[in-house]
Amino acid sequence: MSSQEMVIEKIQVPDAPEIEGLTFRGFCGESDYPKMLAVIEGSKVLDKIERTDTLEDLENNYAHLTNCDPYKDMLFAEVNGEVIAYSRVTWWTETSGDWIYLHFGFMLPEWRRKGIGRAMLHYNQGRLREIAAKHKNGVPRYFESFASDTEVASEALLLSEDFKAVRFGFEMVRPLSKPIADKPLPEGLEVRPVAPEQYRAVWDANQEAFQDHWGYSPAKEEDYERWLNESIFQPDLWQVAWDGNQVAGMVLDFVVEAENAEYNRKRGYTEFICVRRPWRKQGVATALITRSMKMFKEMGMTEAALGVDTQNLSGALRLYESLGFRQIKRHSTYRKSME
Repeated sequence: MSSQEMVIEKIQVPDAPEIEGLTFRGFCGESDYPKMLAVIEGSKVLDKIERTDTLEDLENNYAHLTNCDPYKDMLFAEVNGEVIAYSRVTWWTETSGDWIYLHFGFMLPEWRRKGIGRAMLHYNQGRLREIAAKHKNGVPRYFESFASDTEVASEALLLSEDFKAVRFGFEMVRPLSKPIADKPLPEGLEVRPVAPEQYRAVWDANQEAFQDHWGYSPAKEEDYERWLNESIFQPDLWQVAWDGNQVAGMVLDFVVEAENAEYNRKRGYTEFICVRRPWRKQGVATALITRSMKMFKEMGMTEAALGVDTQNLSGALRLYESLGFRQIKRHSTYRKSME
């Protein structure tokens, strides 16, 4: 046990409601991971969020945080010593010039609508203002959070705190029982397996392609290291188009076996879809997505899924709809000016 894990002082949250046994504290280290997972698990049914988190996933994520010290940037709510909610804050700068200060959290359903979440939100914003005070002045600064259309309590809280939905994304699914068209790659491109020494090239190509997208912020080395250790890092399933030694485009497919087992489905994800500028508007993404769907069907999967920024100027939503993907959920990004 580290010295940071030995003694954690209570935190005073000014706006907290008077509930018997309610206290707040900071992060205790690795011993908190199972408690955090329990809160996520306990909240996902009511919020209709289909996710299967593991201790390994959480450990990998927190081992590679950027712009976040969990011992300073997390808040835990307990009732009689049991964790009922937790939150975390972080920040980044976008290539647009905006500075973004994110806060998010999870809370067990039985403790909602009592003022705890609002008090934690106010505390988080205070912490983010402390962080922002050390940053550049005279630039646009925004508080940010997010919620899906099934997270009713979260959306209601954000809207009541004057947040506005500024960006929308769809979660989309496509049955693999329907015909999958044969869409060849443009001449000169080919799909080849990706060797370990090429992982960095794939990462760099993905970062380059996404720099044109809304909200882009340059990744750090910690982000790359986290990616290499994620459970969804499954290069044997990737569809990467090469033009000689250049990465032209990619679909970094993966399957979450535990999720499929929990929700009794056979789903493969066609994600991290991107094409670099010189190869756009030539059908590369279409070819790689259809290759991915055929691969998943051969593996015994019955559906493919992906997420999309509905306002993406590249026309990604239209492309996915043309390939048979249909919306099953909406996700919103909420912002409020820090000024």
